[in-house]
Amino acid sequence: MTPILYSFRRCPYAMRARLGVAAAGIEVELREILLRDKAPEFLAASPSATVPCLVAGDRVIDESLDIMIWALEQHDPEGWLDMPDAGHALIATADGPFKQALDRAKYATRYPDADPEAERAKAHAFLHQLNDQIGAKPFLFGDHPTLADMAILPFARQFAFIDKARFDAEDWPNLSRWLADFLQSQRFTSIMPKLATWQAGDTPITFPFHPA
Repeated sequence: MTPILYSFRRCPYAMRARLGVAAAGIEVELREILLRDKAPEFLAASPSATVPCLVAGDRVIDESLDIMIWALEQHDPEGWLDMPDAGHALIATADGPFKQALDRAKYATRYPDADPEAERAKAHAFLHQLNDQIGAKPFLFGDHPTLADMAILPFARQFAFIDKARFDAEDWPNLSRWLADFLQSQRFTSIMPKLATWQAGDTPITFPFHPA
């Protein structure tokens, strides 16, 4: 059976899962979920009731990074998994302290005890680290993307669009170029089509999408 990927277009975790599946060329049935009215089939499948969630036979994977690795371990034509240990450390920081600071800066009303500017400063420290790591290279570790680039870029995007003008005014030219190149890429466009919310009985939508 074709694996099923429950997703939500604008969720950065779901974006990274779609990026990994698309890079691997592993065909899945893509089901767009409405987060405020989750389909019962999705709730029955996902232990955490969060997107993304991949159902492959008897296996359920509901962590986005694990979905990326699941796909790339089957087929990794661009060598995303060929990455130094420093890449895994960057992903861990992005998923932990950086995402925590991002959420407290973006959703300040949800965290009344947090200072949004202090949280923004924490996020900036990590983004400056990325800027230094990128340097003059196209990607974090050289001329081709790795798992770290594609696992972190959706969250860099999410932070940038909290206040895009402010982001663009910061002194991180390498980071800005890295993000801009991603947002203008066919890779990004290919994982961001607008889909109707999935309902039981809908005609299956196969992903990745192939040019007509």
